[in-house]
Amino acid sequence: MDLFDQFTPPGNLLPYDGDVRYYGVVMGQGQTDDFFRRLLEEIPWAHDELVMFGRPAVTRRKVVWYGDQPFAYTYSRATKQALPWVPVLAELKTLVEECSGERYNSCLLNLYHDGEEAMGWHSDDEAELKKHGAIASVSLGAPRRFAFRHKYSKEQVKLVLEHGSLLVMKGTTQAFWQHSLPATKTVQTPRINLTFRTMVV
Repeated sequence: MDLFDQFTPPGNLLPYDGDVRYYGVVMGQGQTDDFFRRLLEEIPWAHDELVMFGRPAVTRRKVVWYGDQPFAYTYSRATKQALPWVPVLAELKTLVEECSGERYNSCLLNLYHDGEEAMGWHSDDEAELKKHGAIASVSLGAPRRFAFRHKYSKEQVKLVLEHGSLLVMKGTTQAFWQHSLPATKTVQTPRINLTFRTMVV
């Protein structure tokens, strides 16, 4: 039996205007470490190229985009083309779908080399994404703090995303809440984040 079969869906982390479920660690240590190693070795990581304040910028953080089709995905005024699934991602996709009860057709991967590489407040509400669709976030590597902030009340919800953990955002979460990965100098090791999404075909 896979560890995913043993989990009961957790409660909603958000007090209102959204639905976020943190499943915690959903893989055994050996499986988690193996996925982390394979992703580091097998994925063609590349620095993210964005447009910030009207100017091109290249991040230290590295990204790759995969999907059922060569989807075009635009965020921060930069467009990326999805690559076809590779075996390690197909395995993770199956596990995440079994656990969350949702289906996904794409995945954005981010590689953070240490705690100084972060992500500011934002919502995953691009036009290409299914409205109110589920987004499943898998964390591998260094545990990192993660936060949600309501767009209007400014109330915050914070947690730590552990090695081998799963977080699922759905419903009106992206319409009313932003999320961020704060910078920290205490984390000196890498983290990989995979966000499985549904693109509008």
